[in-house]
Amino acid sequence: MQLQERVLDYMENKASRPVSEEDIATGLQLNNEELIQLFTVLDNLELQGLIVRNRNDLCGIPSQMNLVIGRLSMNSKGFGFIIPDDPVEAEKGDVFIPPTLLSCAMNNDKVIARLNESTLSGRSREGEIIRILEHSNSQIVGTFEKSTSFGFVTPDDKKLTQDIFIHKRNFNGASVGTKVVVQITRWPKKRQNPEGKIIKILGNINDPGIDILSVVHQYELPLDFPDEVKCAAQKIPLAVSEKDCKKRTDRRMLTVVTVDGEDAKDLDDGVYAKKLDNGNFFLGVYIADVSHYVRENSPLDLEARKRGTSVYLADRVIPMLPTRLSNGICSLNAGEDRLSMAAEMELDINGSIVSYEILPTVIHVYKRLTYDIVNEILVDKNTETTKNNEDILPLLNTLLEVRNILKKRRNTRGSIDFSIPEIKVKLDEKGTPVALLKRMGSLGESIIEECMLAANETVAKHMFMKKTPFIYRIHEQPDKEKIDALNELLSAFGLHINKNTETASIEPKSIQQVLAKVVGEKEEKIISSVALRTMQQARYCDENFGHFGLAAEYYTHFTSPIRRYPDLIVHRLLTEILPTGKISASRTEQLKKLLPEIALSSSVRERIAADAERDTIDMKKIEYMTRFVGDEFQGVISSVTSFGIFVELDNGVEGLIHVSSMANDYYEYVEKEYALIGRRTNTIYKLGDIVEVILMRADVKERMIDFVLKDNGVYNDIKHKTEKTGTSGSKSVKNNKKNIGHGQHKNNSGNITAHGHGIKKRKRKPIRK
Repeated sequence: MQLQERVLDYMENKASRPVSEEDIATGLQLNNEELIQLFTVLDNLELQGLIVRNRNDLCGIPSQMNLVIGRLSMNSKGFGFIIPDDPVEAEKGDVFIPPTLLSCAMNNDKVIARLNESTLSGRSREGEIIRILEHSNSQIVGTFEKSTSFGFVTPDDKKLTQDIFIHKRNFNGASVGTKVVVQITRWPKKRQNPEGKIIKILGNINDPGIDILSVVHQYELPLDFPDEVKCAAQKIPLAVSEKDCKKRTDRRMLTVVTVDGEDAKDLDDGVYAKKLDNGNFFLGVYIADVSHYVRENSPLDLEARKRGTSVYLADRVIPMLPTRLSNGICSLNAGEDRLSMAAEMELDINGSIVSYEILPTVIHVYKRLTYDIVNEILVDKNTETTKNNEDILPLLNTLLEVRNILKKRRNTRGSIDFSIPEIKVKLDEKGTPVALLKRMGSLGESIIEECMLAANETVAKHMFMKKTPFIYRIHEQPDKEKIDALNELLSAFGLHINKNTETASIEPKSIQQVLAKVVGEKEEKIISSVALRTMQQARYCDENFGHFGLAAEYYTHFTSPIRRYPDLIVHRLLTEILPTGKISASRTEQLKKLLPEIALSSSVRERIAADAERDTIDMKKIEYMTRFVGDEFQGVISSVTSFGIFVELDNGVEGLIHVSSMANDYYEYVEKEYALIGRRTNTIYKLGDIVEVILMRADVKERMIDFVLKDNGVYNDIKHKTEKTGTSGSKSVKNNKKNIGHGQHKNNSGNITAHGHGIKKRKRKPIRK
């Protein structure tokens, strides 16, 4: 056992109180060499947050000292939550931190918090930050403002609630209204803002493309590959050689097809299916064998591990691998030989996998299809499209049968499907949004989804049975308190999510059954929204805990190695184990140390990518809506808070109706009912209600949209913004309807200007030293 493990074991299981270094040395009977190492070991454990030193320099385990260590997730309103690092603590839930007890910590800082008694009923854990272990915001993107002697940068990230103070000597040529990158030179202290210096000027906030570029820098996304990686990519061949094919199973005779979006260029997966003589089905899923070209610890591999995933922003893709690989030799382009890792499965009419084989293959994609083409053939029965694809009609019909069988099996075991539309922003050549396109999952997408799910489960089960180190995609049980809150809501509709009487856990099928009962009912929106919020976030892990949402005992990500690093690792592990069925003891020990780090890093990178993608889409949504200020819309209440209600339009745009703009009454927030209720009128606005609203503000700079209620809003009869003020809006107002993407709206008779929340905002000024 390593010294670090021995120290932790001693402190967790043998020490009954905080201990000194001498106590540890004596308790473990350390020799001279180990004594020298002890001080470094304790420093490392403290940096990792596994131990804490108190004021008397005694060491203790955080959980035994009423402390929690984790990352701070801030809310734009000024409070935060600590997400614990320790899995045991994480199961108990996040820790709420009030604004007054943040101790100058910033969003995503690693901190230590002392647990306090909760001041609010229904909140299980509350605390105060007592130490910052690691700052995480060394560079911040924001908008620069200045006076004669100092300046400040207002962060784009609304979770960073303090402006950054800039000395005049650190302006570095920045002018008012420019988007900049600032490096922190002094962290915030009590009554003092953080200080920094401008290290990069991105451009004026109104310059084309600056909005997306700001997000790229905010999340520190790489815009280019290092020279070493580019050089390595250039050495990768452009075509498959016969030498590469020799030790692979030849599947070039199969009519493998790819099915992707119209604009996809990195094609990871191909599929093939046929009906067998015994009544079963053969399903082959063929995935680009990226691991053949990206070798472990090579420059390409290390860069891919660092990036973790490709990032799909509103106007560009930041790939995990250089284009020569992602769009070239690794992409399953039609008419080209390609190396693949295959999961070939035989499934019966109930969808059970009765046999399978995982093997390296060489394929020759017969045809590239799109979701639209598949839908035109199988759903719309388009005559021309069908005629143009007569050669693959038997294959598509077989794939449809396979999809139906697999989906039915998944539904039977309790898999939960949330029908969430995807909103795509259509941009012109200048990057200006011209339409919001709402996409629901289609049959073509569902066919590929079911094939990929089957392959992912098969690979995960295969590796689990081999008892070898592996990376799983896990989705854990919902938080108990969130399920209890959901049940409170469901009780109003005569519904309930049942728990297992023995384990007190819930089964996915319980949630699935509740959702099925409200399909098409007026309460469907509210129940689906709250149910979705009870779900935990899926993540990567080196241990198998199953996937709750899919009701799957084993699950991994195997099908997208071009754009996800965990999939690449899965392929690499399969390649290692396939020849002999096992991995050496030394390699096993190496993987046990390596895979937890990769799983954690990949999960973090995935969340960063998702946040960046969402931010760019939201920005373009707001920019698109600036032309409709003053117009009426119908929307659904998507969230209710103490300060107001959020309303989502049919085109996916969401905005706030601040409680201060609701003119006919004083409104109180009733958390258990997800509602604001008027004291005098008893008017109720609750989650899922349909309301008529007027768009009062679409502020790209502040990334905010404000609505007021049409029949209960504070607004005056003032004109739309004119071209002179440089703001979008109609010059004349007519009482007619227009189609804006997917939302219907009409101009209000008379011109409108907001009088309430959010129309004018006082500029924040930094606290002077």
